[in-house]
Amino acid sequence: MKHAQVKEAAAALFNDQCNPFGAFSLGSETHHAVTIPDAVRRCRWIAVDINASDFGLYFVSPSPERARLVACFDSDYPGTAVATKFISGANGEDMVRHSRISTAPRWWADDGSAGSRHAFQPLAWAEPTAPLAPGTNGIAFPVHADRGQCGLVVFLGSEIALSDDMLCEIHARSFALFAAVARIRPGETGRTRSISKRELECLKLTANGNTSEEIAKLLKLSVHTANQYLTQSTQKLNAVNRNQAVAKALRLGLIE
Repeated sequence: MKHAQVKEAAAALFNDQCNPFGAFSLGSETHHAVTIPDAVRRCRWIAVDINASDFGLYFVSPSPERARLVACFDSDYPGTAVATKFISGANGEDMVRHSRISTAPRWWADDGSAGSRHAFQPLAWAEPTAPLAPGTNGIAFPVHADRGQCGLVVFLGSEIALSDDMLCEIHARSFALFAAVARIRPGETGRTRSISKRELECLKLTANGNTSEEIAKLLKLSVHTANQYLTQSTQKLNAVNRNQAVAKALRLGLIE
């Protein structure tokens, strides 16, 4: 199934009034803005349907040179799960490249149980990949939205249960979830405090995978000043940490 077919499946779900995101609809010109807690709750519903224990939604960073996944939220929201630290690091680089050119889901089984692989191997449309987080089993759904935004919806768990038919439905629901999160912008823009050019530069460099030390060097700042800019932008975006600030800035179109 290709990207266009997945979007058609998502549209079919909405047209049948089976839209998992309530008021949001791909086919309508207006929709009620959702919040991140809404999105977390609905992602948890999807996880329950496939017997996943953990989940996360990630945006692809804008830099083609330093591929990176930026966590929007995960199952530990408003905190950050341990698995997310691996997924947002080097482990996610290959999935970033994959998600930019394909919508084929990818799975992995790294809990040491032979039975875990058998749960995923019958899925004709899903491909095996290296573990996004060591010692876990999971499946990642590449998703796309307006303005060229793309990302992943990831589900983890030792007892995930999926059939080919359910795989298509879960992917369509993941598309709807990501599209709704990406469209939070209309409901949040008016509440966002003014962010300076320097703060945005620091956020963009963070999205590209740079550390505070690297940002300071690139912008000819002290590390303290770079961290101060990142702290200020995080507060202005009402985010709990700089990773969530980056994800929010991406959603709002403040950085690309």
